[in-house]
Amino acid sequence: MATEYGQGYGLESGPGFPGATGARRHRLPAGLRAPFEARSWREFGYVLLSLPIGILLFTYAVTMTSLGAGLLVTFLGVPVLAAALAGCRGLGAMERARARALLGLRVSDPDPLRLRKQGAMGWMGAVLKSGTSWRSLLYAVLQFPWSVFSFVVAVNVWAVGWAMLTYPLWFWVFPMYAGQDGLQLYGDETHRIYLDNPFEITVTALVGLLFTLATPWIVRALTTVDRLMVHGLLGPSRLATRVVELESDRGVVVDTAAADLRRIERDLHDGAQARLVNLAMDLGLAKEKLREDPRAAAVMVADAHGEVKTALQELRDLARGIHPAVLTDRGLDAALSSVASRCTVPVRVEVDLAERPASAIEGIAYFTVSELLQNISKHARATSAAVEVWRVENRLLLQVVDNGVGGAAASAGSGLAGLAERLDAVDGILVVDSPVGGPTRVTAELPWRNEPVAG
Repeated sequence: MATEYGQGYGLESGPGFPGATGARRHRLPAGLRAPFEARSWREFGYVLLSLPIGILLFTYAVTMTSLGAGLLVTFLGVPVLAAALAGCRGLGAMERARARALLGLRVSDPDPLRLRKQGAMGWMGAVLKSGTSWRSLLYAVLQFPWSVFSFVVAVNVWAVGWAMLTYPLWFWVFPMYAGQDGLQLYGDETHRIYLDNPFEITVTALVGLLFTLATPWIVRALTTVDRLMVHGLLGPSRLATRVVELESDRGVVVDTAAADLRRIERDLHDGAQARLVNLAMDLGLAKEKLREDPRAAAVMVADAHGEVKTALQELRDLARGIHPAVLTDRGLDAALSSVASRCTVPVRVEVDLAERPASAIEGIAYFTVSELLQNISKHARATSAAVEVWRVENRLLLQVVDNGVGGAAASAGSGLAGLAERLDAVDGILVVDSPVGGPTRVTAELPWRNEPVAG
C-alpha cells in the first residue's frame, strides 16, 4: 500500500478548502454580502433570461408537436414530429450551456442517438424512440409557466427592495413634480397617508434593506427549481447513468483482478518457485556427495529442509492473500481476529453479525480490514486500534480506528484511493476521517447480500 500518514500527505490545501492558507476570508457575513456577489447577479440574470427563452421553447414545442400530431394521418406527420423532438434536443443543449454558465450547474450530455438503420427512416425512428427527446419536450413545456412565475417574483422583489432602500434619495420628486407630499401609502375619498416625514422615510429605507438582503436568497430558491428541472429532464436518465457506473465498475473489477493475478504470478515466480528450484539443485548436490562426504551432504540436506519451511510459509502467506481458509470455515470474526493478531499494535475486534453475508462480500470486508490494519502497522505510529463490524438493514458496515498521527487521505494514487475504487465496484463506500494529529477513523459500507442457496 502507498498510503502515507502524517503532515503533508494527501491533505488538501487549495483555496476551496477550509483552513487552507490560500482560503479567502470574508469580513461580512453571507447575508450582507449576498446582494453584491457575482453569483447573485448571475442567478438574477438567469431568471431574467428564462422568460424570453421560455416563450421561445414553449412556442416551438407546442407549435411543432401539434403540427406533427395533426399531420400523423399523412406521411408528413412522422418527419415533422421527429424534427420537433430533434429541435427540442438542440434547445435542451442550449439550456444546459446556459445553466453551466450562469448557475454553475454541470450536467452531463445525454446519450447520443443510437441508429439501428442508416438513412432518414433510421434517424426518425431513433429520435422518436429516445427518452431524451421526450424529456426535452417536457422541459420545454414546463419551463415556460415556471419562468413566468420566477420572473414576476424576482423582478418585483428586486425592484421593490431597491426602490424602498433608495427612497431617501428620490422622495423629493413627489412634492416637486407630482404635487403630493411623498409616496402614497394609503388613500381613500377622505383620507390619505404619505411617507413624507424623516421617521417614515427611514422606516421605508429599512424595510427596503430587508427586501434587498432577502432578494438573492429568494432568487436562489427559484433557481434551485431550475437546477432540478435541468438536471432531471435534460441530463442523462437514471438508467443511462447506472449503465455508465456499471461499465466503469466492471472496468475496475477487471483491472483489479488482472493486478491480483500479476501479483500472484510475481510472488510465485520470485518467491516460492525460485526457492523450490534452489531446493532441487541443493538436493541434487547433496545426492552426489552422499557417498563421498556424508557429513557435507547432511549439512546440505539440513539447509534444504530450512528452504522447504521458508517456501511453505511463503505459500501459506500467498494462499492467505487469495482467500484465507479461516474465513471460509469460521467467518469474519475469527478471520479478523487472526489478521489483527499479526498487527504491530494491539487491536480490539468486535463483530456483531447474526448471520454471514455472501462469500464475495465477506471476502471484500476481510481484505478491506486487512489492508487498513497493514496501513496502521506501517504508517500510523499508533499505540492501539479497534475494528468494528455490524449490519444496518441491507448494508454491512465496518470501521477501523487508530490513535496514530492522522493525516490520511484517499487522494489520487494512494492505497486508500485504490481501496475506495474496489468498494465502489460493488456499490460500496469508503469514508476517511483523519485530521492531522489523529485519530484516524475509516468507515466502509458494503451492500449486504445473502449466500445464494444451491439447488
